[in-house]
Formats: sequence, structure tokens, C-alpha cells
Amino acid sequence: MVNTIRQFRKFAGTMLLLLGGGLVYAQPASVSITLDLDNVPVEQAMRAIESQSRYLFINKGIDTGMTVSADVDAAPVQEALSQMFDGTDVAYSFDGTYIILSERQQASQQGPLTVSGTITDQAGLPVPGAAILIAGTNTGVVSDIDGKYSITIDSPDADTRLQVSILGYAAQEFAVNGRAVINVVMQEENTLLEGVVVTALGIRREEKSLSYNVQKVDNDVINAVKDANFVNSLSGKVAGLQINQSASGAGGSTRVIMRGVKSISGNNNALYVIDGIPMPDLRSSQVSGITETPDGGDFEGISNINPEDIESMSVLSGATASALYGSQGANGVILITTKKGQEGKVRVNFSNNTTFSSPFVMPQFQNTYGTDISNLSMSWGAKLETPTSYHPTDFFQTGYNTMTALSVSGGTERNQTYVSLAANNARGIIPNNVYNRYNFTMRNTAELVKDKLTLDVSASYMRQYKRNPTIQGQFHNPLVALYLFPRGGDFSKYQVYERYDQAAGYMKQFWDLSFIDGTENPYWEVNRELFENTAQRYTFNATLKYDILDWLSITGRARLDNMSMNYTRKIHASSNTLFASEYGNYQDNKVNHSNIYADVLLTIDKSFFNNDFSVLFNLGASIVDDQNNGSGFEGNLANIPNKFTLNNIDMRHAETKPYAERWHDQTQAVYATLQLGYKGMLYLDATFRNEWSSALAFTDHMYIPYPSVGLSAVVSSMTDLSKAGISFLKVRASYAEVGNAPRRFITGVNTPILTGGIISSETSAPAVNLTPERTKSVEAGLNVKFLDDMIWLDATYYNTNTYNQLFEYDAPPSTGYRKAFINAGRVNNWGIEASLGFQNTWKDFHWSTSFTYSMNRNKIMELVPDGAVDVSGNPVTVDEVNMDYGGYRMKIRKGGSIGDFYVTGLKTDEHGQIYVDPNSNTVTTDPDTWIYGGNTEAKARIGWSNQFSWKGIHLSFLFDARIGGEGVSATQALMDRFGVSLASAEARDEGGVWISGDQFIPDVKTFYANNGNGMSNLAYYVYDMTNIRLRELTIGYDLPRSWFKDKLGMTVSLVGRNLWMIYCKAPFDPELTASTGTYYQGLDYFMQPSTRNIGFSVRLQF
Repeated sequence: MVNTIRQFRKFAGTMLLLLGGGLVYAQPASVSITLDLDNVPVEQAMRAIESQSRYLFINKGIDTGMTVSADVDAAPVQEALSQMFDGTDVAYSFDGTYIILSERQQASQQGPLTVSGTITDQAGLPVPGAAILIAGTNTGVVSDIDGKYSITIDSPDADTRLQVSILGYAAQEFAVNGRAVINVVMQEENTLLEGVVVTALGIRREEKSLSYNVQKVDNDVINAVKDANFVNSLSGKVAGLQINQSASGAGGSTRVIMRGVKSISGNNNALYVIDGIPMPDLRSSQVSGITETPDGGDFEGISNINPEDIESMSVLSGATASALYGSQGANGVILITTKKGQEGKVRVNFSNNTTFSSPFVMPQFQNTYGTDISNLSMSWGAKLETPTSYHPTDFFQTGYNTMTALSVSGGTERNQTYVSLAANNARGIIPNNVYNRYNFTMRNTAELVKDKLTLDVSASYMRQYKRNPTIQGQFHNPLVALYLFPRGGDFSKYQVYERYDQAAGYMKQFWDLSFIDGTENPYWEVNRELFENTAQRYTFNATLKYDILDWLSITGRARLDNMSMNYTRKIHASSNTLFASEYGNYQDNKVNHSNIYADVLLTIDKSFFNNDFSVLFNLGASIVDDQNNGSGFEGNLANIPNKFTLNNIDMRHAETKPYAERWHDQTQAVYATLQLGYKGMLYLDATFRNEWSSALAFTDHMYIPYPSVGLSAVVSSMTDLSKAGISFLKVRASYAEVGNAPRRFITGVNTPILTGGIISSETSAPAVNLTPERTKSVEAGLNVKFLDDMIWLDATYYNTNTYNQLFEYDAPPSTGYRKAFINAGRVNNWGIEASLGFQNTWKDFHWSTSFTYSMNRNKIMELVPDGAVDVSGNPVTVDEVNMDYGGYRMKIRKGGSIGDFYVTGLKTDEHGQIYVDPNSNTVTTDPDTWIYGGNTEAKARIGWSNQFSWKGIHLSFLFDARIGGEGVSATQALMDRFGVSLASAEARDEGGVWISGDQFIPDVKTFYANNGNGMSNLAYYVYDMTNIRLRELTIGYDLPRSWFKDKLGMTVSLVGRNLWMIYCKAPFDPELTASTGTYYQGLDYFMQPSTRNIGFSVRLQF
């Protein structure tokens, strides 16, 4: 085993040398701490250092009652220890993550001492190139390729110390104490130094200096329990972050909302930024219906990233944090920092995470009442002597998601390389739903001129295949027939879903039931109505940084991001004639998207007047060029059944539709940031961005400014708060203005479009007065740590107003247009984000826990104000905006909130009771009365995570809760109507239906036949979407390295996601969404159920 590992490492190292031109090493960094101790007991000083670092103390007989002093600010641990113990009888040394305190030995009377040993990392691998220096001298050596060193000390004494340092690891210092052999285990430093975070444009800043809220997320948080779309792994872990997973199945997209929905007609999803460069939005359009479309609407660029390539993430939920992104910054930003190569010998990391999935939240079915003799499609028959064995869950298969990743890293002091391969293979719980993704990444960082010029280049390639994402609704959805299938019927015979038709000469669908329009054999739908999407993506990135002076640098970055996608739909002969001729239907669309980004950034980072004042100034410019080219064809097949080629499409048919879409966007910007600091305790921030967008061509607003300003004060550095148990306290406040990119093509004149084979012109008047949406935001907050940072609290209050909403209205006939646009309206969001945490270590046992809380209140303050006029000068009135789907209406009106919905119900009498016709004993639909159903947005979100570790055993779990919000289930309504729901059986058992607790209707069948009429009557199918669940659970063990002769590190874990729904009254998962757009959240219309996932994880490092 060990020989195999050694051979593989040599092979990987050789490949890296060939691919990357050599491997690399970096620059010393150490854990920094801040202490203000004056004559305190050693025991108290030890606790203070342990709380701010990864080090633990081992006391070998010193008096912990003796008093020491230390005054350091963001200084290495060694400096604090030197202040505490130099000149005393206490000696200290480092051994891995332990600091050993012992009595100082008397000066040796011996001659020169030769000290030798081996420098290794935490995985037991040699660390070549480490600098070993005799403290206080210029005498030093460097470890060889095997990590070995030997150094001679001419006159050793009790104060002789050795220092070991190398880029990428925490520097160590320890007393020699006459030892001839000293082996050192180096501890890897995080990519970010302690107290440093990545902010907008990839600028790294001290966390204490920020005037806004930034939440860091480490790699292990993302990869603990993996999902095909890693963004779903953030659920419940970040305050103010709303995550809704798509119900389309394996590899679906994700809805991410920060600080509420701000735009009535525009995009509300967060922006993703990788290594300082914004990612293009690869969705074909803003989702506006009740579901995603399988032709690419359910596709986003972030979902095809290999999560193992991610080093860390920063979540910028506020406008001040994202102001430098201008028109892209209104909805918050998720900053992703990817991994680089590390200095030292070749390191190989392998991981496999495999989970198996089954339905998690399902409707409740009955199996005690059989088929209705008068209507064989319904289950209103007599009670069965023996309950039927049919259950819809039998249709579902065990899904799986396996993610395998391999990465190789290494390098020299001036050149480092990182290479990774990953495969994600998944199948959904619905048969024939498949998702495969393959990633390749290579990155090389080279110091071309020592301490001056650095070049960072990377390339990545992704290939993805997705088949049959399930969309909600009554068409192309196997769940409709599956759920409504009559109890008492034989479902097994339909598993053979096609039979040969001798007369036609081909296989035809076998199905002899009819529920609602479009219902087909579920097995036919998943095997003979095929939706396939193949995508390829490649990116090239380059960053060149030149350090002109130690306080002055200039950085240039460029990226090419190209995506090509091919979507096909194949509807076989004998499918529903709404979508195909008797011979079938074929669609073939191809889209190519290209994004080019380039920027340049000048940075000044300098301190003045004995470091009392600091200045961080950035001046930059950027350009983004987006091009999209799409073409395709859709039509019924002509005369050869199931021959899916463009030549076989019936060009004479009215439903034949060619498709062509081409657009080209460009945004240019200049920007600047300025931070002034005073004594590390008072900071003033300001940013400014001026932006030119092609979307504003032909308007009077070609350039748009976006400013921000903020102030932060570290109170704990101004006054001593230790008596109150406060080790750190910062207060902050900021103001910012950001935007939301406008809809393209609405400012030009008569843009030709090709739809359905007809070339026509846009019917909307050019929006020559268009102004982009503008969000003005104020936030204030505090960050406080107690008991030497054992307990911490972050809290933020925010208030945002989004102006210049875009409305479309009916244009006067005299203009020659049907529609016109107007900017108006204001949407307000205010809320609170809070995080509370605790962490501590007791010898071998470590526990950390954190709570997250967020709440948001949304209100539409104004639509189109009085006095607004149209393009002809006539008054414009927009009282409300309605979006209807059957008996479900989302309504935008002044005084309401985005997410408000209304439903229709049954006719009532003058007392508010349901009207029952005395002659027919029936109830009747009232389609003209809209009843307020509620709001789909949650009142609050809460998360509670815990991590425990003890001697290599790890346990972590996450509970999260959504409080409030209402949703609607048309699924439940139709199940009631067809008599297959548990509620319909219980009503029959009780002899009738109780309505609102005080009205009893004895005719169950008649009531449900009218009330449960699909999307028509939904007033009685509104549910509270409050839910509490055990979101994640992980149990792992680090196998002892001694089992593998210290050559291999292995961690094995059991993992689970969505394990226990503690509380949920809705018959569907409220956190699932069929649409990642703004509207129709919380609407269940045969939506695919969420999944419970259980599996294992294996990690190897050698």
C-alpha cells in the first residue's frame, strides 16, 4: 500500500512538472493575535492565546500563578510569548499545535551543538525549502527535498532558539534546550490570514476595518454533505441567505435571495464572483412562470463548478459591501476564492462523497377506498375489504449522487501548481432523470521577478449532461397520473408502457385512463418524452500583479468564459396530441454564450506617522462584453414516426417554429475605493463606481454613478472592556446606492425578432427615458466577542428602498405601439441579521456552535405615482399588477408586499358560510371573488449548527427552521377531487367534511368534486409553510496515520441531509421551489418531492 502511494506521488509530481512548468513555494505567515495583558496570571494569558489561535498549552511544571504582561496588536504568537517569558525562568517551545512551557535550563558549558531533524506537514509529508534560522542571528539552513536539515550552533545557551518558516505554513519558534534532534510538524495556514476577509473585486482587508457585514464560509462547510449544486449546502448556515432548491431533480438550479425581494420585474437572485471576477448569468431569461423550462431555464453557471476547487467564500449581503459591482450589486454577492498550488512536495488529495436519496416530504394517500364504478378514473368506490397494495412511492427509484475529486498540488518558492479532476454522477428519484458533470482545472502561480512581478493563470473545462428534469404542472409530468391513479386498479400492467401497433407499424403508448388534460402513462412520459441538455464550458483566467513599491502595486486581470449548450426534445409518436402529431415532435436548439472580462486595479496600502494613520486606496477600470447566439427549430414530425431529424419536421404545420436569438451587451466602468484608518480603531470607508451600459443606449442615462460610505469603530481598542468580559467590540454604519441591470432590447427602435417563422417588430415603444432600478440602503451593526473570544455575536439592521421599478402599460393607439414602459414605484425592505456563536477546547475535546437568525419585511410603498404621463403626455395609471394561473393570482399593489397571493373559492351565503344548493345539495365555484391567501415569504429563518471533535472523532449537525409564510397545493386539491387523498378517506369515515370547524357538509364526494377542482378552487388549500428540520448530520473518524506508516491521512464519514422533518403542516416541502424566479413561490402543482439523502464520504491525503 505504502509503495503504491509513493509511486503515485512520483507520477503525479512528474505530470505536474510537465503541465505546469514546475511546482512551487511561497512566503512565511503566522497566526496573529491581539493581547493587552498587564500583570495577569499565566493561566489567564494561556486561555487568551488559545482562544485566538489553534495552539494549546502543555505545562511541564511551571507556576501558573506567576504574573506576565503582553501588549501586541495582530502580532505573531511568538512575539507575545517573548514579551511574557523573556528574562524569566520559563522556556517555551512549539510542537505542532502545542506550546510547551517548561523550566528554562541553565546555560550549557559544552561546545558547539549540531541540531538535525525532519520538517513535515500535518499529512506526514516532507516539507522541502523550509528556512531554519537561529533566532537573533543570520545563521540558517534550508530543508532538503526530503524535509531534512542540520544546523550547528556554535555557543548554545538556555536562550538559544530556532525559527522555522515557509510560505503556506504557520511560522514556528522553539527553545533548543540542548536537544540534538528536533522534528517539526508544520501547520498549514489558511489562504486568508487570521482576521482578513475577501471583499468586492477580490480586495483583501482586515475584518475589523469593515463598515458592513461580511460572513465567511470555509471549504469544509460546503463539502461536509455535498449536493450536485454546492450552493444548496449553504442552507441554514449564513444569516440573511435564503436558499430554495429547484424541484426539477438532479443538477437543478437554486434560488438565492438576500435581504428580501427588491425588484418587481427584474432579477432578484444573488451575483456570484469568482476570484474577484463576476460570473455571467447563463439563464436564457428571467423565470416568470410557475416552473422552470427544461430547455435551459433551469441552468445556471454556478451549478457546474467543482466544489473541491473552492478555498473559501464570503457572503456580502448588503449594498455597501457590493456597491463596487454597480448595476449587478443590488441583490448581494457571493464571493468565491478558489484554491492555488502550495509550496512543497507534491500533495495529492482524493475525495468521494456518495449519497442515496428517497422521497422526503410526500402527500398523504389513502388505500382503503376503491375505484368508482361510475367513473373508473376516480377512487370514490366502496371501502375495500383488504387495503390496496398500490402506493405511488413504488414508482420512485433510489436516487444517488456520487462526487469524486482528485487534486494534485505542489511547487517551489516561486512557482506553484494546482490541478484537479472531478466527476459528479447522479440520478434522480424519478426514473430516467440523469445528471453527469465532469470538471478539469489547472492553475499556476509564478513569481516572475522576485518580490515584484507575479503571474497567476488558470484554465478550466466542464462538460455536463442532463436528462429529463421534471417540471411541475399537468404536462410532461409523471406525477399527475401516478398520484391520481385509482385505488383498486392494477398499476403494474402499465409498466410495459408501449405496445406494437400492427396497422401503424410502430410502438404506441399503452394507457386507457383519463384524469385531466394531458395525463399519460408515467412510464411512457419518462422514457418516450425525452428532454436532454448537453453543455460545455471553458474558461481562461490570467492575473498579473506588479509590486512597484512595498506599498504600491498594480494588478491586471482578464477572463474568457465560453459556454455552448445543445437542448433537444423528442416526443414519440402516440404522445399527447397537444405537443405532437401522430408521428411525434422534435426540437433542437443550440446556444453559444461568450463572456469577456478585463480590469486593472491600482492599490496604495500605506501607514503614516508611526503607523497611527493608514490609507488603503484602489483605483480601477473594467469592461464586460457578453455575446449570445442561439438558433434552432421545433416542429411536428412529417411522415416517418420517431425519426428525430430536422429533415423530418413538417414545415407546413402551423406549429412549426424556427428559433433565433442574438444579442450583444457591454458594460464599462471606472471605480475607486478609499479607507482611512486611525490607530487600528477608527475607519472611514468610501467607494464610487461610474458605469456605462449598452442596455441604456438611446437614453439620457448612458452613465450611472454608484456611491457608498461607511464608518466603523473598534470600541475595545479605545477603552478597556475586559472587566465586562468583552474582548472585542466594533460598531459600524454605512450607506450605499446600487443598481439592477435593466431589461435588454427595450430602448432601441423596432428590433426585429423571429418567432414561429414570422419576422415582426417589437410592439413596445422605445423606453428612451429608461433609468435602471436603484437601491438605496442604510445598515448599522455591531460585532462583539466575549470571554477571550469564546463567545461572539454579530448583528446587523438594514433598510433598503428600491426605486425606478419598470412597469409596462397599454400605449395610446395614436403612438403606433401596443405597449410602453415607465420608471416608477418604490419597494422597501428592512430587517435584521444576527449570528451568535460559542467555541472552546477542553484538552482533546472541541465544541463549536452557532445560531443564525434573519427576518425581513417587504412593502410596496408606491407603484406609478399620480401625475405620471405616457409617451403622448396622457396620464398613466397602474393601480396593481396581476399574474394569474387558474384560481391563483399574485398581486402587486401599493401597501402590499411582493409575494402576496389571492385565490378563488366556493360561493358563500350572506353569513360567510359555504353555499350549498338545497335542491342539488352541491357547492359552486365563485370565480369572480379573490380571497387573500397570504404571502409566500418567510417571517424569519433560524439555523443552529454544531461541531464536536474528540481524538479524531467528528460529529456535526444542523437544524434549521423557516417561520411563517403561506403556500398553496393544487396537488392536494386534485387528490381530494379524485378521492385518493388521506383527507378524502377520513372525511368518508367521519360521514362528512368540517369546514372552518363550524360548518358540516355530509356529501363528501360532491364537495371535493367541486372544491378540489385543480387550479380553480384553492382557498381551502392554503398552508402555513413553517417547518423545522434536521438539515444535515455528519459522523466521521480520522484514521490513525500510524496505520499507514505516516504516509497517508484518511477520514471516513457517514453523512445525511434532510433526515428528519420535525414540523411541517404543508403537504409539500416549503423550501423547495418549482421556479427560481421572483413569483409563484410556494405553489405546488404536482411538484417533485424533496429528497432524504444518506451516504458516506471518504477523504485521502498523501
